[in-house]
Amino acid sequence: MTRHLEGKVAAVTGGGRGIGREVCRALAAQGAAVVVNDLGVSVAGQKETVSPADDVAKEIKAAGGNAAANHLDISTPEGGEGLVDQAIKEFGKLDILVNVAGILRDRMIFNMTIEEWDAVVRVHLRGHFCTMRPASAHMRERKFGRIINFSSNSALGAPGQPNYAAAKAGILGLTYSAANGLQKYGITVNAIMPGAATRMTDTIPEGRLPGTRPASEEATGTPMDPANVPPIIIYLASDEAAAVNGQCFGASGYRLTRFSHIEPERILYSNGPWDIDHLFKIFKSTLGTGMQPPRM
Repeated sequence: MTRHLEGKVAAVTGGGRGIGREVCRALAAQGAAVVVNDLGVSVAGQKETVSPADDVAKEIKAAGGNAAANHLDISTPEGGEGLVDQAIKEFGKLDILVNVAGILRDRMIFNMTIEEWDAVVRVHLRGHFCTMRPASAHMRERKFGRIINFSSNSALGAPGQPNYAAAKAGILGLTYSAANGLQKYGITVNAIMPGAATRMTDTIPEGRLPGTRPASEEATGTPMDPANVPPIIIYLASDEAAAVNGQCFGASGYRLTRFSHIEPERILYSNGPWDIDHLFKIFKSTLGTGMQPPRM
């Protein structure tokens, strides 16, 4: 079997469990040396006594691959820089950055505290920036890089997740901006909307998600196995994907999706400044026709 990432070096945030763990294993199986970052926290972000990053790094090494564990907080500038620095120190460079790390603190908007808002936005959106900034600086010098960010279908309007949805939508904007800015340096930036049974989906109340979904402990070998997500990431991280930039892909079960960018659907022109009474008169028959609720 061809190893599509032979000689590459990757860093993966949130690599200790779930989808992140499977991404690390897949990257290593394809020949990449992997820095496995995981702070070791619960789904809600509380610190745990051990970090699973060590276990994943040991597993990769036992299978004949190259890996190192990293326990830094990637929502801080020091953590993001430390992750990139470790990859360069231990393996000589950084070719691939995959941002998976995240937490949940779900609550309806009218009950959400500022602490719950800040915690989720900090880990997801700020965490992506804190790793991308030093990684892109290094990649720019080498004129090569692959950055793969994790958004979510929740960005399309998940109820009860205003903090998570906002952070994941922000990651799309960050991805598109960075893709446009970094392309001339040989760096691509793309996003993934994954679907798999993980610790996070275990916390979602039954009936909130369409269809049935197994618990994370029972997902192995099913369509919702996190191991079904990494193949598109392997492709995007490869030399073959040099022309794939600024895109968002869905990876759920045995299905891959390419999402479209937001485009104007209906445009209404005026010959001059809008007359409020005229707008009231024509809105329902123009901009107000065929409206659909958010897809979630």
